[in-house]
Parts: sequence; C-alpha cells; structure tokens
Amino acid sequence: MSISSRIRLDRETQHQAAVPRHTIAVWVVEDDALFRSSLVRVINRAQGLICEQEFGSCEDAIAALETERPPHVVLMDIVLPGMDGIEGASRVRSLSPRTDVLMLTNYAENDKIFKALCAGASGYLLKTSPPEEIKKAVMEVVDGGAPMNAQIARKVLDMFTGLAVPSENYGLTEREREILGLMVDGHAKKKIAEVLFLSYFTVDTHIKNIYSKLHVHSRSGAVAKVFKEHLL
Repeated sequence: MSISSRIRLDRETQHQAAVPRHTIAVWVVEDDALFRSSLVRVINRAQGLICEQEFGSCEDAIAALETERPPHVVLMDIVLPGMDGIEGASRVRSLSPRTDVLMLTNYAENDKIFKALCAGASGYLLKTSPPEEIKKAVMEVVDGGAPMNAQIARKVLDMFTGLAVPSENYGLTEREREILGLMVDGHAKKKIAEVLFLSYFTVDTHIKNIYSKLHVHSRSGAVAKVFKEHLL
C-alpha cells in the first residue's frame, strides 16, 4: 500500500471513529461569516447532525471535496462571490453523486432556485428558517425527500412535462415501478416501507437499483425522468 493510500485510509478511519454511527455529516458553504457561524451552531446542537466543515466560497468547498471524505449534505448559499451556488451544486453532485445539496436563500428566488434544482440540488431552505426546520429539511433530504414549495415543484414538473420524449424500457421490475410511483407521490423511504410492508433496507436497495437503471443519482432525477419520459 502506498503512503498516500495509508494516509487516506487513516483519515477515513479517524473520521468514522469521530462521527457516531447514523450521524448525518453536513458541510456549510456561506460567505457571510456571522450567519455561517450561527448555522454551524444550529447543526451541531441538533441531535443526529454534525457540521464537519464550513467554507466561505464554492471554490474552497470543491477543493476540499476533491481530497476529503464527502458529507451527506451540503448547505450552500445561492448567491456567492466567484462561483455561485448554482454552479457549485452541479460541481458537488459531479464529484460526489451521493451528496445531497440544499440551497440557502434569503427569499424564494424562484428562477435561481429552479436553476439550482436543475443543476442537481435536492431542495432549498430559507435563511430565516427556525432551527427545527433546518434539521427537518436535512433529515428529509437524506431520507430521499426534496424540500421545496409548491410553486417551485410545479415549475419543475411543467418543464419536464414540456420536454416529454418517447419512453424507454429500463428493465424496471413491477416492485421497482411500484416504489417509483410512491416516490413520485412524494413518499419518503420509511413511508414506502410501511405502505408496502417491506423493511427500510429492502426499500433502500430497490431505490438504489432504480437509480442505477434510470441512470440518475437522486430522487429528483428519478422523478424528473418519470415525467419527462412518461415511465409510469
């Protein structure tokens, strides 16, 4: 084993030892130092969450993502100096497809939020959200949800409906199609498991297979493909 491989292995081992099992690792990308510090405190005080790193720019976060163990969730400001959050979301998902990106915004900036979702973000949070809502949104996105308001959701659906193309047979099984339908209806993994009388882990495995067959990396990508290609 090379020295660099040993260093990387040691870093990952230390990371696993430092972070309790089932704890959601979060990175924060926000140029306002005061708000960033407040957000970090909120995350670290929430049970089940930990803020591992914080950055003042997308460039710094991307550089860290290229060498460090990726987080479960990135909270990213939309308006940033240099690379904005829209491009940042795309870069994060490209480097770490399993990392969910939640956009941070002062207002419901529909066009910017819409572009960020199209770039790979899984939802968004208003900066004025209370601590409990921040925790809820992070937990929701990790569980396969997509926090966003009805106006944004409708805009996303309208766009993909307008881009409809002939459907392709992706080899989905009946059970996978059933689960995909529940995902489109907005149900999280735990709810799907309850509805179908399956274990959470069985549902999780089916969803991973769905993502693989549809060539997507997230719930929003799968749902978008359903509407775009009329798969159900």
